[in-house]
Amino acid sequence: MRPGTRRRVKLFLSVLVVIAAGGALIGTATARVPLIGALVGAVNGILVLGAIVAAEIFLPQTRLGHALERAPFVATFAIKWLVYHALIVLVIGSGAIRGLVRALLVTGDTAQAMTPDSSLPPRVGMVIIAMWVPSFILLIQLSRLIGERTLRDIALGRYRRPRTEDRFFLFVDLAGSTPIAERLGPAAVHRFLGRVFRIASPPIDDHGGEVYQYVGDEIVITWTGTDARQHARPLACFFAIEQAIARAAEEFERDFGVVPRLRAALHAGPVIAGEVGESRRAIVFHGDVMNTASRIEQATRDLERQFLVSSDAIERLDGLDAYALEDLGPQQLRGRAALVQVYSATAKK
Repeated sequence: MRPGTRRRVKLFLSVLVVIAAGGALIGTATARVPLIGALVGAVNGILVLGAIVAAEIFLPQTRLGHALERAPFVATFAIKWLVYHALIVLVIGSGAIRGLVRALLVTGDTAQAMTPDSSLPPRVGMVIIAMWVPSFILLIQLSRLIGERTLRDIALGRYRRPRTEDRFFLFVDLAGSTPIAERLGPAAVHRFLGRVFRIASPPIDDHGGEVYQYVGDEIVITWTGTDARQHARPLACFFAIEQAIARAAEEFERDFGVVPRLRAALHAGPVIAGEVGESRRAIVFHGDVMNTASRIEQATRDLERQFLVSSDAIERLDGLDAYALEDLGPQQLRGRAALVQVYSATAKK
């Protein structure tokens, strides 16, 4: 099981436990027979909210999910709203779960006590969930537009005041993008880059990276120092992206007549992280680390290497045994007075 899939499964199971507990608590508080109310509430919650959460966690990784996410925001929202509300009506509105539980567990006088209005009426439960679902869908869609971590950090106000963080930045660039753009034309090159970015997304997710920004034909990926250290995640991430592109080589050749080739640079160090903007808020990073990483990426052309890593990044990483590192010595980077020691990184066979 891929790390990203494992993480999503753990997240789903954790949410499912919370949903079941919440449903059981509500059912217990609103039913004349607490045991039955708890069971009905838990099962309803799992079937309805569990199904919705499962769809939001796992569906985006499928072809159907990709197609749905590429649709206009309003269309995606409307489709999900209709499907989820149909599920609510089917499960809660029919009262099937309540009837099943009563049939299995209730006998004699207890059955008489559990009349339809002795617990939370189905229509009330439908209204409560129906009010919650649009907000949930909107929250999920927003998280995919600006990034889950960015949305979380803005909501929690983590960067309302600037703070210093030790971060890694991986710049992944498309080699030969200019001739590709000239040959394909603007519309086709947009589809080409969109597919490259989409294929790169699961490996980034698998290795705990966060897409900081897309700049033309370049992806800038970041990790905190703690997240990056274990298993040299930034290095593993780049080679996983490269492997994913290689697996899709036939698809690219068929549709565009060219297979993407990647270059990359990795650097690490302290940056100032903070929230900026008014009409549009964003979390940005300032510091020499960003500029140096960009200069190192430019040096891949001069040094004729695919992947360059600074010594500052190497010193902060564990688990480098899986990679061959060629010491290229101190390098004079464009626009920088100080020399920067870099290594060429390749994956061992």
